[in-house]
Amino acid sequence: MIELLRDCLPSDGAWASCLATGPGLGALPGHVRSTGTGHWWADRPLEPRAGAVSCAGYAVLGGDPGAVAPETLAPLAHSYFAAPDGFLPVLGAAFERIVPWERMIWVQDDPEHDTPLSFPDVTVRRLTGRDTSAVRELGPDLAWITESWGGPCRLAASDHCWGAFRDGRLLSLACTYFLGERYEDIAVATVPAERGRGYASACVRGLCADIAVRGRIPSWTCSRHNEPSRRLAARAGFRLVREYVHYAVGAPAARAGRVVERLHAVTGQQGSARVPS
Repeated sequence: MIELLRDCLPSDGAWASCLATGPGLGALPGHVRSTGTGHWWADRPLEPRAGAVSCAGYAVLGGDPGAVAPETLAPLAHSYFAAPDGFLPVLGAAFERIVPWERMIWVQDDPEHDTPLSFPDVTVRRLTGRDTSAVRELGPDLAWITESWGGPCRLAASDHCWGAFRDGRLLSLACTYFLGERYEDIAVATVPAERGRGYASACVRGLCADIAVRGRIPSWTCSRHNEPSRRLAARAGFRLVREYVHYAVGAPAARAGRVVERLHAVTGQQGSARVPS
């Protein structure tokens, strides 16, 4: 697989047979296309037989497994892959470790349009670019929630994020993590000391109302064993629509590094694609 430059992407129709769309990680291709955060991959620049899109440590892989040399997946090491079962031998050959992780996808068909839940000492509202510092102050343990937008600044200014504030401090945050064409897959993060007080539910309620106004459907993805996340989804009116498995992969197999070096040499000569070091 080679990474495609944004101005060299195949047409939408060319990707249709490679990458599935829908709720959950199915929103990833639309997110990368619309926000510019993430990367596009294909077995060849024109008329791809297999493709992938990656962002924030997640990758969606599809198309013809026979078109993918395992070594060329090395730049996607340490990712979570969603891929048809036919790609499992390819992933197994590409990486030193592959661990299945059971996941659940929920959707909310009828978001509530009421005013978000209120609290006497906490304000729940949509974030703006002026809230960048507050997002950054969530600290390194919760910084993951900004990765799909490219960092705190872009997340705060995205108009796709609600937060609960007390005295200017951000306590809880709900945002569109992957902005698809039909679905917006959401994520929630709350400061540990403030959990269990309803702030996350209030943020989700405000965000889902916004998503409905945009004409899209909120979706929710979590581990099958994440009971707090499942309870929060149920309280917010989400219903389970599908269970699936994605795969956490480790370091590239030993020979992958040599293939990446060769790809650097080839793409440096042609100038049509690039592979990160």
